[in-house]
Amino acid sequence: MSRPSLTKIRSVIIPAAGLGTRLLSATKEQPKEMLPIFVEGDQETLCLKPMLQQIFEQLFDHGVRNFYFIVGREKRAIEDHFTPDRELIKKLNNPNRRIQMKQLADFYDRIDAATIVWVNQPVPKGFGDAVLRAENLVDDGSFIVNAGDTCVLSGDSGLIARLARAHSRDGADATLSLRVVSDPRQYGVAEVSGKSQGSFRVRAVVEKPKRPRSSLAIMPLYVFTQKIFEALRVTKIGTGRELQLTDAIQKLIDTGYRVQAVKLKADDIRLDVGTPETYWQALKATHRYACMPQRLFRIPRMGRS
Repeated sequence: MSRPSLTKIRSVIIPAAGLGTRLLSATKEQPKEMLPIFVEGDQETLCLKPMLQQIFEQLFDHGVRNFYFIVGREKRAIEDHFTPDRELIKKLNNPNRRIQMKQLADFYDRIDAATIVWVNQPVPKGFGDAVLRAENLVDDGSFIVNAGDTCVLSGDSGLIARLARAHSRDGADATLSLRVVSDPRQYGVAEVSGKSQGSFRVRAVVEKPKRPRSSLAIMPLYVFTQKIFEALRVTKIGTGRELQLTDAIQKLIDTGYRVQAVKLKADDIRLDVGTPETYWQALKATHRYACMPQRLFRIPRMGRS
């Protein structure tokens, strides 16, 4: 049953232009964002769905309607997948494929109800550069940024909904999602204080620190106001000789803007297809979820319009 909308956020930027070199040769022709994960079918059917489709559908069901995909060279497979082909459904008119046909039809219905814009990033120059390329497209309101290779399965509270509520309630210019990790050196890392109503004030962030000052890793799911574009325009090239979104968030903090954060809960499961190890974990987690007679993770819906 659909739930009433919890946020007026209607737009999302989805960077999906990375080369996926850590997953070669599987990603030589297939974008990593199109790698499949398991999804719920019925009691007798296991289904597969590309990670990027799962992200799109999750955001759509939370009320997002404007999708800005940042893509690069050799990402044509993504655009093809997001082009409805209802003739394929007719060709698959097979009782044994009933679940797959319904899932595909539902996916196409969402596409038809959404606005999808493809933005080119010809040379990978960092996550921050990818976000900045959508500056002239996103409207004046707050918007979500969700990496194309990462998704969070949430319980009834819903991480996206929690982020949106905290962002609005706290009057923030940036709201981050954080997760406690054992080794945060390969992530953006946040220092926080002052928990209030489930969110924290972010005091500092740094990208891939050699000596992390906390164990709070920044997940690639955020809510921003337009101020992030101003910060990105004046942020210098950082780690990996790329424009880092984390550095622009620190610029917001240094300038006096409010940056908040929400932590992932115990029943939030991060799915990441960025490396062979994390992809294997994502497959195991989604297979376990898809096979459960009683589903632990119900994606909260925020109403379709």
